[in-house]
Amino acid sequence: MNDPGFPFIALATVFALLIFALCLSGVRRFNLRRALGTVDASICTAGKSWQMGVCRYQDNELEWFKLLSLSVRPKYTFRRSSLELVGRRQPTEAELVKVQPDSVIVELHHEGQEVLLAMKFDAYTGLSSWLEAGPVIGVGTWR
Repeated sequence: MNDPGFPFIALATVFALLIFALCLSGVRRFNLRRALGTVDASICTAGKSWQMGVCRYQDNELEWFKLLSLSVRPKYTFRRSSLELVGRRQPTEAELVKVQPDSVIVELHHEGQEVLLAMKFDAYTGLSSWLEAGPVIGVGTWR
């Protein structure tokens, strides 16, 4: 323990672990964005602050992944049949610094809870099309 090289080895190990975590985060983001049906989208739920992330469309779910995370599981999962598109609006002055530039705020309801997504307009049109393309309410359908 009195070896003068010990602090250098400890510092080098911490630095190597940090670089490894950054590489894993980059690979995770690349894999998320490479898949079809993914868009960059910030989220705000239940009056919390905005978080940057990636949305992914599945057959029956909309999944949202936190951008700065190593988890392969989505942080939020919204059932398609429970999502209701309320509308869209421009970001307020306070929101402009928290969301990506040229975004629209998409207002959704999911099981009685308000969910706000900030995304580009073309991503919004994709989301609204995905929601409208679901089966109609009826016998044998999921809605």
